[in-house]
Amino acid sequence: MLKRIYIKKLIVCFVALFAILLLYILPNEEEKLETKQELSYVDKDIENSSIYLLDSNNYLACTKIVTKNKDIEGKAKELLQALIIDSNKQDSIPNGFKPIIPSNTEIRSLSFNEGVIKVDFSSELMNTNMDNEEKIIEAIVFTLTSIEDVNYIVIYMDGNILTKLPQSKITLPSTLDRSFGINKEYNINNTKNINKTTIYYISEFNDKEYYVPVTKVNNDDRKKIEIIIDELSSSNVYKTNLMSYLNNNTKVISVNETLDELVINFNSAIFNDINNKEILEEVIYTISMSVNDNYDVNTIVFNVEDEEIYKSMLKSIE
Repeated sequence: MLKRIYIKKLIVCFVALFAILLLYILPNEEEKLETKQELSYVDKDIENSSIYLLDSNNYLACTKIVTKNKDIEGKAKELLQALIIDSNKQDSIPNGFKPIIPSNTEIRSLSFNEGVIKVDFSSELMNTNMDNEEKIIEAIVFTLTSIEDVNYIVIYMDGNILTKLPQSKITLPSTLDRSFGINKEYNINNTKNINKTTIYYISEFNDKEYYVPVTKVNNDDRKKIEIIIDELSSSNVYKTNLMSYLNNNTKVISVNETLDELVINFNSAIFNDINNKEILEEVIYTISMSVNDNYDVNTIVFNVEDEEIYKSMLKSIE
């Protein structure tokens, strides 16, 4: 009899210990509920969008900010707000960058249709010094055309299309695209055969790299890709606070452009590691972003001495 009672007590103790162990190992329903509640706070609508802001060297540079709007018009308004000094988007501006549109500028209307954004600003848009007038237009055009499916911009001021900058008297096309240029550098000998080539360089702030486009305006009649590679491989780049990691012995052997693809055949100097046939990511990005602004193609293929090494999809590089 005593033996049976003793065995029953042992069984009860064992079951109790096992139950306690399960409570520690397995979360209870309340804990599961709390976990689900925490997960529900993740905002899936937030994404990073490209924007062109002034850096510490007064270049308009490509960086990213968080945006919540998915639709084109909503995202465009968000990005333009971030370009306005002292707007409600100032907290989203990364360190080392600043907006360029004068404070108190209002976005009176914005619409998108068939690849074109039309935006009407208040007259405060041009309350700036003469040097910044053109930069404001560049920042607007390059920021808005970074949005997928946006190709052209029409800028209004107080309901009228802005066709001339008030102080510099620079004439603007009624419809703007990236051919307008950005951070322009002029080296012109005559007014004939003027060529614009936008080239992306690397700059740094607090050891973080970002990309800076510079439009070279000159009389150079070479192919744009030849100008891009020549400029990126030049040792003179470092004199302007801009950098390129492209080896100065890099040469373009041949170029083949089809309807939506640009195939560039380089010599082996483009390799960072010739044994493993590796090209630096920074080199791929500076060339790809430069091609994206100068050629109407979707893909760039990097060949080295006729062997395909890398293929870049241009729609996803910014």
